[in-house]
Amino acid sequence: MEVLFDRVAGLDVGKASVSVCVRTPGARGGRRSETRTFKTTTGSLRVMRDWLLEAGVTIAAIESTSTYWKAPFYCLEEVMEVWLLNAAHMKAVPGRKTDVRDAEWIAQLLEHGLLRPSMVPPPAIRQLRMLTRYRVQLMGDRTREAIRVEMMLEDASIKLSSVASSLTTVSARAMLAAMIEGEWDPLALADLAKGRMRSKIPDLAQALEGNFDDHHAQMARAILGRLDLVEQSLVELDAVIAAKCEPWRHEIDLLQTIPGEGEKVAQVIVAETGADMSRFPSAGHLAAWAGVAPGIPRVGRKANPHEQAARQQVADRHAGRGRRFGGADAPVELPLSPARADREATRHRSRAGRGRALDSGVGLAHADQGRALSRPWR
Repeated sequence: MEVLFDRVAGLDVGKASVSVCVRTPGARGGRRSETRTFKTTTGSLRVMRDWLLEAGVTIAAIESTSTYWKAPFYCLEEVMEVWLLNAAHMKAVPGRKTDVRDAEWIAQLLEHGLLRPSMVPPPAIRQLRMLTRYRVQLMGDRTREAIRVEMMLEDASIKLSSVASSLTTVSARAMLAAMIEGEWDPLALADLAKGRMRSKIPDLAQALEGNFDDHHAQMARAILGRLDLVEQSLVELDAVIAAKCEPWRHEIDLLQTIPGEGEKVAQVIVAETGADMSRFPSAGHLAAWAGVAPGIPRVGRKANPHEQAARQQVADRHAGRGRRFGGADAPVELPLSPARADREATRHRSRAGRGRALDSGVGLAHADQGRALSRPWR
């Protein structure tokens, strides 16, 4: 097999160590392999990088393993071409996977050009992606804290969430703050409503009557304190993300012209796709990268091309074995086992005389008489 890359390196990354196999031309025209193991600390990775440069390696491949691939990838991307590999692509290549160490197997596949690299965005996009994903986590924390407040109020028989649209509104927070400070009179609490909530004062007075005590006040103070911290973190994070997105302001403005797309969604799209559509051959590839396209398309109950091909392979494999196959979409009729054949014969005999045709050679009794057959008595 033709060698496309003369000097390559394959990396098998773990949490504490990384195995590196270097493949270079041999003295007698063959291929020479050398494998070493390094720690994943920064200093050890620099030693690994110097060794690869001394060996003249121009391209390296790393199998994607959790987040452990990031440290060696970032260490090598500045001095050589680095490919991040999908483990599924490697398993699809036939070969001696059990006889060769993972690092050596990666290097062998790489030198023959049998691997496909995954897309790794540039550092600026990676930083933006970390910020947007962290914002999603903070938004989840905010939702969970709000749910904890509601569950605490339910324990105290306070039905504030049934009247207020959210427990994080200005009116609801004012009522909760007063309850924490010791004000438990439903009418006084309902009078703290602001804006449109004042039209619901009678309903609020009924909803705020319950068994709120010092224990619930302590719980509410702790939960709302964490909620305030999350809210403050979100405000600061939004400012940082907006500043990071300035180089892609034009793309973000264009994305917001899509119906239903806001600024935050546009920022996430830029962070996840890299704002460089040349990396995707088609819109379908982009949809698959974003996780919004199914792997095997299916329309209703119609078989997709993969199922049709598999069905045709089964038909070809069993052709001439007493089975009848019409085509790729035709139903498959298999011969009955002896036991099932006996059961079917017994069932047919029991149905005799009920006005049903048992086979193609038996016609209906009224076929030539031109009259309807009377319905059998049950």
